[in-house]
Amino acid sequence: MSRAALLVLADGRFPAGGHAHSGGAEAAVKAGRITEASSLEEFCRGRLHTAGLVSAALAAAAVLGVDPAALDAAADARTPSPALRGAARKLGRQLMRAARATWPSGELDAVALEFPKGAHQPVVLGLAARAAGLEAVDAAYCAAYESVSGPASAVVRLLSLDPFDATGVLARLASELDRVADQAVCAALKAAAEGVDALPAASAPLLEVSAELHAGWPVRLFAS
Repeated sequence: MSRAALLVLADGRFPAGGHAHSGGAEAAVKAGRITEASSLEEFCRGRLHTAGLVSAALAAAAVLGVDPAALDAAADARTPSPALRGAARKLGRQLMRAARATWPSGELDAVALEFPKGAHQPVVLGLAARAAGLEAVDAAYCAAYESVSGPASAVVRLLSLDPFDATGVLARLASELDRVADQAVCAALKAAAEGVDALPAASAPLLEVSAELHAGWPVRLFAS
């Protein structure tokens, strides 16, 4: 196993399509819920402990060999918003393309064939980590970090926020990222033994509602 593969997978330059998505930050900025670094931090904290935890657990479970189809169905059940489900599958399809080119794998090929429109991004992330020889905790960290780094990067563009302030937000969330990754791995281990119903289903209704509103905007900077 090479932990350097985790750096490749988590690198913002990895061509997985995440740069086109704000993780709900664009809608939050327009609604006045994010105005500066402190409100960005609260937004990211809430996202980390809800959508971030769910994504991290799904990714970790995929590394542990839980059936990708069952995980994809579990992701669907935990994503009420059609707009967010569509975004997750679009991101999954793009990540699959990048992963298959980087870490060729029969398992990735099979899932790509099974889900031609894309499996949910966290499931693909876990399969990519598995193909790269990484562990469940690595995938959990990658998913948890993505859940906050995407919005932070988007808000730099949306509000012309000082990048140093955005980085400070991520640094202050580091200990919480550790806890979420640990919780995700524990849940994934339980899911591997008991089934996907053991995965967390933490909800963020405002993110879901905002995503539906955002999808109807005639002009927007980000896809989601």
